[in-house]
Amino acid sequence: MTYEHILVREAGAVCWITLNRPKANALSLALMQELGHAVEVADTAPQVRAIVLYGGEGKFFSAGADLPTLQPTLKDPTVEGSFISEGLKTVNRLAACTTPTLAVVNGVALGGGCELCLACHLRIAADTAHFGQPEIRLGLVPGWGGVHRLPRLIGEAHAYEWLLTGNTYSAAHAHAVGLLQMVVAADTLTARAQELAEQLAAQPRVATQALLTALQKRAIEPAQGPALEKQAFETAARSEDAQEGLAAFIEKRPPVFSGQ
Repeated sequence: MTYEHILVREAGAVCWITLNRPKANALSLALMQELGHAVEVADTAPQVRAIVLYGGEGKFFSAGADLPTLQPTLKDPTVEGSFISEGLKTVNRLAACTTPTLAVVNGVALGGGCELCLACHLRIAADTAHFGQPEIRLGLVPGWGGVHRLPRLIGEAHAYEWLLTGNTYSAAHAHAVGLLQMVVAADTLTARAQELAEQLAAQPRVATQALLTALQKRAIEPAQGPALEKQAFETAARSEDAQEGLAAFIEKRPPVFSGQ
């Protein structure tokens, strides 16, 4: 498929998906559909072991929804194929990946742009980046995960503040409250992101997929946590890579994982 609003490239086992809708990477229906397709392809590709979602080299990761696209769908946001429903499908597909995902935030990430970051497993940002959920200032409420993912990541108290004020916060603050794993100098962002993505890609595939599946299901059904953990452990323990990992440890050598 040829994409108009995103760029896709593979660097080793890492697939980089870059938002490419200058100048603010505003999220349109077409962009979200393209992104959903690219995520699906990358998550099911055997050669891809980590997925990076990047905003490019401009001042914006994404300024959020393209408001002219959003406005016509407000009266009935559940209509199949509408901007809001298609965007929700894309964000949820990103959150459901069993390939590790990394949001690489170069600049401003607001509204739906911030929610794309929340849907990824890990997040790294330039020290010039900013985050926020300003929907309340438009008479709206976040609809792509801000209400349920943000509190899980930064805690109830901080999430209430972010959601009720609609304020914008620095990368340093986002790191301090737990949204980000890492804040780096802007000129080192892509190199550091590739290093982290390669580390994720090098992990044994069966264990990684079992772990992510358990974590995702546990977020929906916390009471099932022990049973999900047991299932994930058993799946990983039966893999060839588990045997290789233990053998390598005993033999004091680096493991050579096959993905089986």
